[in-house]
Amino acid sequence: MTAPAARRGWFAPLNAPIREWSGRRVWIVGASSGIGEALALELARRGARLALSARGRERLEAVCAACDAAARPAHHTDPPAPALALALDLSRVDELERARDQLLAAWGGVDLVVFNAGTYRPLRAWELSAQAVRETLETNLVGTMSATAAVLPTLLAQGHGAIALVGSVAGYGGLPKATVYGPSKAALINFAEVLHLDLSQRGIGVFLIDPGFVATPLTAQNDFAMPALQTPAQAAAAIVDGFARGDFEIHFPKRFTRVLKLLQLLPRRLYFALIRRATGL
Repeated sequence: MTAPAARRGWFAPLNAPIREWSGRRVWIVGASSGIGEALALELARRGARLALSARGRERLEAVCAACDAAARPAHHTDPPAPALALALDLSRVDELERARDQLLAAWGGVDLVVFNAGTYRPLRAWELSAQAVRETLETNLVGTMSATAAVLPTLLAQGHGAIALVGSVAGYGGLPKATVYGPSKAALINFAEVLHLDLSQRGIGVFLIDPGFVATPLTAQNDFAMPALQTPAQAAAAIVDGFARGDFEIHFPKRFTRVLKLLQLLPRRLYFALIRRATGL
């Protein structure tokens, strides 16, 4: 291999870049608010065919209607198919598989599945409960892993497609009030890395999305200052940009996420001291 070719290999995208969205079949699980809703609207404007899932059907159908309206101006000569509303509870495997089967019956396949469903409850260590542990891990980790298992056979049979898992910078290292949420996202980061190792050679892309603070109904529970807080629309734009680059990890905003990555290189004593000082907790 020549030196220029070797350099291209080292710096080549870890996933096939996604730049063309017109007609691309995208299933977003966790699309009724926040990042999932904003991403659905952004992809609708770009011409993607959408299937949207969440637990609340009424809110889900409202987001589907908004996506249909957002798609029309750019595609008035060839109106896109209406977004599919596939209500499901990610913790129920039967509902997940039923939604998958409905999607495949309508589309015959899928090009990208975004697992954005998640829950968050700010807890200090002394507020920990068995119920909080079960509820958080069931949604953030077990549900997402089970959903991945449900769609992988289709992607492997196609020989193409991609999965995107929405993690969090809270999974980088221990943070106050992320007593259960942080470990659930740390496990999801590890899961995404394993998936990429196994699937990249079989034509399946794996994207890991690690947002910083985004103004959503979940982060509205926080009673502390959230540095570099972004809007859901800003988050959606960053995600689409990451897809276009073919990044494995799409993390944003960089001015915040890079600091958290650097903190992981410090000795634990210094890390703990800096986190305590930064959070005041």
